[in-house]
Amino acid sequence: MTNIPETGRTPRVQIRLVVIQILVLSLLGTLGGRLWYLQIREGAEYQKEASGNHVQQVVQPAVRGSILDARGVPLADNETRLVVSASRTDLLKQKDDGKAVLAKLAGVLGMDPKEVMLKVRLCDAKTPQPCWNGSPYQPIPITDKATAKQALQIRERAEDFPGITAEPEAVRRYPAPGKANTAQVLGYLSPVTDGEIQKAKNTDSPYLRSDMVGRSGLERQYDKALRGKAGVTRYEVDNLGRVIGKAQADAAKPGANLVTSIDSRVQRVAEYELDHAMKVARQQYDKITGRNYKADSGAVVVMEAKTGRIVAMASAPTYDPNVWVGGISGKDYKALTGKNSDYPLLNRAIQGQAAPGSTFKVVSTAAAVQAGYPWDGGYPCTSSYSVGGQVFKNFEGENFGDISLGRALEVSCDTVFYGLADREWKKDGGINPKKGEPKDYFFKTAHQFGLGKETGVDLPNEVTGRVPDRQWKQNYWKANKDAWCKSGKKNGSYVERIAYENCLEGNKMREGDEINYSIGQGDTLVTPIQEAAIYGAVANGGTMYQPTIGKAVISADGKSVQEIKPKRTGKLPVSQATLKGMNEAFAGVITRGTAAWKFGGWPQDKIALHAKTGTAEVYGKQTTSWLATYSKDYTVIMTIAQAGTGSGASGEAVRNIYSALYGVQSDGSIDKKKALLPEPQKGLPKVRTDGTIATPKVSGDPAKDIQATPSGSPSPDDSQPAATTASPETGNRNTRRRPRKRGSRRMPA
Repeated sequence: MTNIPETGRTPRVQIRLVVIQILVLSLLGTLGGRLWYLQIREGAEYQKEASGNHVQQVVQPAVRGSILDARGVPLADNETRLVVSASRTDLLKQKDDGKAVLAKLAGVLGMDPKEVMLKVRLCDAKTPQPCWNGSPYQPIPITDKATAKQALQIRERAEDFPGITAEPEAVRRYPAPGKANTAQVLGYLSPVTDGEIQKAKNTDSPYLRSDMVGRSGLERQYDKALRGKAGVTRYEVDNLGRVIGKAQADAAKPGANLVTSIDSRVQRVAEYELDHAMKVARQQYDKITGRNYKADSGAVVVMEAKTGRIVAMASAPTYDPNVWVGGISGKDYKALTGKNSDYPLLNRAIQGQAAPGSTFKVVSTAAAVQAGYPWDGGYPCTSSYSVGGQVFKNFEGENFGDISLGRALEVSCDTVFYGLADREWKKDGGINPKKGEPKDYFFKTAHQFGLGKETGVDLPNEVTGRVPDRQWKQNYWKANKDAWCKSGKKNGSYVERIAYENCLEGNKMREGDEINYSIGQGDTLVTPIQEAAIYGAVANGGTMYQPTIGKAVISADGKSVQEIKPKRTGKLPVSQATLKGMNEAFAGVITRGTAAWKFGGWPQDKIALHAKTGTAEVYGKQTTSWLATYSKDYTVIMTIAQAGTGSGASGEAVRNIYSALYGVQSDGSIDKKKALLPEPQKGLPKVRTDGTIATPKVSGDPAKDIQATPSGSPSPDDSQPAATTASPETGNRNTRRRPRKRGSRRMPA
């Protein structure tokens, strides 16, 4: 018989009870430890977080810093306007999601109800503009052009407009029509997105939901400095939302001012002259196509030759940046981005790519000298150059006999460069060079001149252009071989024959490729800013600078000044003797070469100008005009797509820009009082502690207004940039990259 303890518990039951007791004690110990951790060790931190649940934030937006020209004239600043905004959160609480309120609001504001509805919807991948790409919890601006009467109607009848506010706010202001536009350089603002807020959350410059951020141009490039820091006041509230005290207040810190090297007077002249040159070109008859030139897009860059600072940068077609202020309308957005918009948002000075034509011969000349060809050698400038039964013609069959490289630049003799490139191609082994054998002077020199990569200008979305060297040809062939082989035909149309040839040997450097390349044709693409950097280096003795627009960042109270110094990026791969020869040749272009007919009577002995003209052929389009020029102080580059010859389309406009800079009158005399900027601006405008700006004294008349009248041209006030037809300049990959057949026509440089 089993012995049972007096308690009635068996050993097994006793063991179970002990285990249960141990578990209970362990749980109590864990709970106690956790309570100690939460209440004692981390108590203060959790208490702080708990109090945060009863804190509401009120955001006071920071005043965005101004963008100033070199003299302190505002290119972008702020003004107080009555802004009417809608809260989606409040609207969605209503039965009809606020549709009736928005319709009533549209009636008060004199707007289309549909447009108001579109403005408050949220942007996504499938929703076109207009829509709201900011936080859904942030008030959405409906208009920033409300009148005092409209604002009073809304505020006095608040019960009829739940979720609608009408408050005075500081909004961005860009130059009014008639002033220097500078649209693509300045850029525009739009609300911050949730994605951007999260991305910047742990950085030293986080976003608030109320922030407006730069989307392009200087507004984007210098957004962090311009934006400032919003003020945040934190209020303690009870469970009913009633304020019971102020927890903390951080005052708003206004954004800094950006001083640029842009001179708004020169900018206005550059914009006017570009627009006027395009209008004139459209009146000219193109004998090749049998119709007038389209002249559908263009750009001009005015740069200090010795620093790389940009004095003016214009792109056409252009637009009014004020359309973005307060939220862009659907009509305006379509006009800027639609299929028939002319793509005015593109800054063609840094994003327009095109074959450079004969302006590229500065590179080819340097390459020839590097390859060992003497500057003064006698190079045959014949009327044509034959290769395997194919003929490359000089412009209008001109024949200058045996000439030097300098003279070849002056008269832009194509056949001299054809011959040099052909000889180098043969030295490099022809179409099947041995591994490691090609010297490729013509291509290596282009890279040494900074082509095929960004210049580093302080603007977003700069493109690189293209140097079609052997590596590029190999990569391009791999990417397109299948399509070429599928569409190519040996005896088909012109395009089909090109595709057939590319299918077979598109990865090889053919004789015609290098010949066309030597005069800036074929697959070569450059941008106006790259040309400015190159010719600026030639002008200053060989030093290459990174182009810059920002000159200094000055705090709102003027106490902190951060200057942006010019940055050297390298030296041209040419000797001083070669540079001297180039300078003489480019001066000869003005006095007796391809640009002489546009610069007759210019006071060359007092203000020496140098130039290289270029006319680039583009398959399926009219020729692109290029004119690269420089003085001892400035480099001016102008290009106009589908406008004819370099000097013909751009010569007069570029001359007028120099006339405005130096005060040159139509009779060739110089009036210093009318000179806008006879030497580069050296000082900085002074920002006083109260935020007002004192402009420095400049050479010439410091009291001049933004508008200026270049000698020999109508006042810039008389004409605004007109809407023109354009498409993005992406170059021409279908340009024929082999020798032209007999009878093909070469346009003048």
